[in-house]
Amino acid sequence: MSYHDVEPASSLSKQEQIKKEQVKKESIRLLFKWGAFFAAQAFISVAAGAFGAHALTDMLDPKALGWWHTASQYLMYHALAGLVVVALSAYLSSSKSILILLLVGNVLFAGSLYIMALTGYTILGAITPLGGLCYLIAWGLLVLRLWRSSYESVI
Repeated sequence: MSYHDVEPASSLSKQEQIKKEQVKKESIRLLFKWGAFFAAQAFISVAAGAFGAHALTDMLDPKALGWWHTASQYLMYHALAGLVVVALSAYLSSSKSILILLLVGNVLFAGSLYIMALTGYTILGAITPLGGLCYLIAWGLLVLRLWRSSYESVI
């Protein structure tokens, strides 16, 4: 149940109205926290991309720079996707699982590529696809939730 699924105030007692309003405020507060997580990831993506383009070009081989670049791109793509899901949360039946999957996907996918680029520990390449799987599941869930959303829930 999303925060917009509140019964009409006339059918609720005063105490029930207060409780529903508190739940709504808490839901909105949590959405802002999720938004902050994904905005921070976008910030990290820009900073890491700039660091890679300017400071790491003479330190890393071309393959490692490619990993760094891919990590920065996918971190940004999925940070922005997280912000979009936060914005759509009021209209989706549930968005928490999608947000968790995008967050975990960013940590596993981009994180493993960043560490691999800096350390050369290619064994971490086994973790990267798990992050990609998290991305795929998140996108699939978003498709499903959007498909199942009804027009009536928006108005």
